[in-house]
Amino acid sequence: MKAYTVNRYSKEDALQLVEISEPAINEKDVLVQVHSAGVNLLDSKIRNGEFKLILPYKTPFTLGHDVAGIVTKIGSKVSKFKVGDEVYARPADYRIGTFAEFISINEEDVAIKPKKLTMEEAASIPLVGLTAWQALIEKANLQKGQKVFIQAGSGGVGTIAIQLAKHLGATVATTTSTNNIELVKSLGADVVIDYKTQDFETILKDYDLVLNSQDTKTLEKSLRILKPGGKLISISGPPDPNFAKEIGLSWMLKVVLTLLSYKVKKAAKQQGVSYSFLFMKANGTQLSRIASLIDTGIIRPVMDKVFSFEATNEALSYVETGRAKGKVVVKVK
Repeated sequence: MKAYTVNRYSKEDALQLVEISEPAINEKDVLVQVHSAGVNLLDSKIRNGEFKLILPYKTPFTLGHDVAGIVTKIGSKVSKFKVGDEVYARPADYRIGTFAEFISINEEDVAIKPKKLTMEEAASIPLVGLTAWQALIEKANLQKGQKVFIQAGSGGVGTIAIQLAKHLGATVATTTSTNNIELVKSLGADVVIDYKTQDFETILKDYDLVLNSQDTKTLEKSLRILKPGGKLISISGPPDPNFAKEIGLSWMLKVVLTLLSYKVKKAAKQQGVSYSFLFMKANGTQLSRIASLIDTGIIRPVMDKVFSFEATNEALSYVETGRAKGKVVVKVK
């Protein structure tokens, strides 16, 4: 089968289109013929080696974290799926590889594709949908009437997080550029800040939650808009000791992450708020719940561009510009 591989960690090297063996399946795996694959900034960061301390992939490996496709084989102990099912997934870490014609995934990480969506639309959802779900519901326990600031509202995570937060009954503030103000309003944003002309720190006050996806300077400013007891959840770092514990890192890496997050944890404590880092996990059950929200019209995907499989490197370069409205997808089949 054809697949795009990372042969060495590098910002300069393009992904290599190669011929490799079709993946084997374990007893609890399903083999999925990939129809479409979502493209994420995480793909770029992993290729560049930014996560190799905490996710040390052995090169060469196939890249790609989002998939929609059809089940073509099932393991002997698979109980949730059958051959022919249309599914979508974010494969678990160390099982990634959706920039390929086939991928083997544990059935626990897979869900039936939302019926309302095309394969391309479905492939845009898993990573950003799970990130929004795990930040707002699992980690923050966002409640009706609370106020949440979601940064970069027109981005992949932002477009889904705004809709989910509104469904939960929260008041939503977000940042975006002038061109995307109407888009984020249509998704449900109550307070929209044009980051090119306005400073959110002078506008927002006493928020319960911030979903941070930007740089350190933005993170530090975000701590100051929270009310006492408020929470800041960051998906862009720095990783913290709790994260190190969750994924079972060595004591040395725990020390490294403690040092990396020391400044922001200290600033949060001084403000009387909490800081935590989220690196989303694969979860088929949560994807099923997200599919229900999509099929009932509560959440809709926001798509920017669909690239051909042959243009996967161009798709990744486009995502790296940071200008995409919503998600970018590669059509494999």
